This record gives sequence, structure tokens and C-alpha cells, in this order.
Amino acid sequence: MTFARSADHWRRTSQAAALLGLGLMLSACNHTGELDATGTVPVDYRQRHPIAIQEADQTVHVFVGNGRGGLTGPQRADIAALGQSWLREGTGRITIDTPVQTPNARAAADSLREIRSLLAATGVPAHAVVVRDYRPSDPRLFAAIRVNYPRITASVGPCGLWPDDLGPSINNPGYFENRPSYNHGCATQRNLAAVVENPADLVQPRPETPAYTARRTASFDKYRKGNSTATVYSESDSAKISNTGK
Repeated sequence: MTFARSADHWRRTSQAAALLGLGLMLSACNHTGELDATGTVPVDYRQRHPIAIQEADQTVHVFVGNGRGGLTGPQRADIAALGQSWLREGTGRITIDTPVQTPNARAAADSLREIRSLLAATGVPAHAVVVRDYRPSDPRLFAAIRVNYPRITASVGPCGLWPDDLGPSINNPGYFENRPSYNHGCATQRNLAAVVENPADLVQPRPETPAYTARRTASFDKYRKGNSTATVYSESDSAKISNTGK
């Protein structure tokens, strides 16, 4: 009788162990996520702080005093540069916000005519310029003429976010996995977005430009004659160290 109960207990124990092993095998096969074998692979900062390509305004503020009409020399240069930039990268019309009912409203109206003339001189068509009147909501603010247009820009941020502790903490499980902090790499991405000339270069390469025909013709002519095609820089000898005193 005792032997029968022991055999029955051993049989139930064996069945439970078999079912447990089968469950473990099935749970091991049911894997849907990416396996991180080492746990020390750093998080890609380009995914945490991606560079966004979007449309934003390029603005130039023209400060005009109460008793002066027209623009100064640096202001004329700023408006001319804005007109040239619009021809190259503008994605919409140029908007000129002019103050009204302010102490410098008359001087601003005189400056507006000169701004439109400078834009026309740089090649901006008249139908691409829109003039709007505005009045500052705060009288303490200086009412400047705002000249702006939309263009494609690259931006990142905001930076300086610290959602987790930097040191070992219950709120920072990534510290024990040797992962970088959340803000790591944000400043680098932001600087790259600020210095890039054409934001489209971050997405796709530019096409090849035409070859310099004059230089190519001169090189081919030397090659047909059997001469060296290398360029000779005569001014390079002036940079050599003198042999005087040797």
C-alpha cells in the first residue's frame, strides 16, 4: 500500500516537471522583441534627438527712430542680403510688418518705400511682397519694421532635458546598463542643424555640377602634346624657408 502511494506520488511529480519544462520551452520560443545580448549597447543619440526639417521664418528687424526716415548703410545691406537669400531659399512671399499709430510711424512709412525699392533692385518681384500694419500690444516695446519670409530650416530640441538621474538611482535603470544620459548628443545635433547650409543635404545628396570646361580643355591639350597635366603654382616658392645662414 505504501509502495503504491509512493509510485503514484512519483508519477504526479514527473508529470508536473514535464509540464513545467514544456512551458519554459514554449515561453522561450515566444520572443517578439529584439534581443540585447550584452545590455551595454548605447542608445543612438540620433534617434533620441532627430534633426527635424520644417518651415520657419527668416526675419530682419529694421529699427527706425522717431525723427529719421530712410535706412542706414548697414540696414540697406541687411535688406539687400535678405532679398538675395529669398531668391535662393524662399518658400513664400516676403511680409513687411510696418508699425502704425506709434511715435515712429511716419519715419517707418518713409523707410518702407526704401525697403521695397531695395528688394526690387535685388530681383524680388512686386507681387511677392506683402505689407501689413501692426501696433505693438505693449507700448514699452520699440516698434520696428519686421521683414520676414518662410524658408526650409533644420532644427533640434529642446536640449537640456534630464528626465532621469545621472547617478545610480531607482529612477535611472539605464545607469546599470552603461547607457548614456538622455541629453547626451543633443548639443551636437543642434549645432549640426544650425551650421548646415542647405537642410536638404541631410536627407539626400546634391546632383553633380558641370565640369570646369576651361580647365578640362587645357588639361586635355597638354595630354595630347605629351606634357605634364599637373598645375604649377609659382607662388608656392615664396613660402619656402630661406637657405640663408645654412
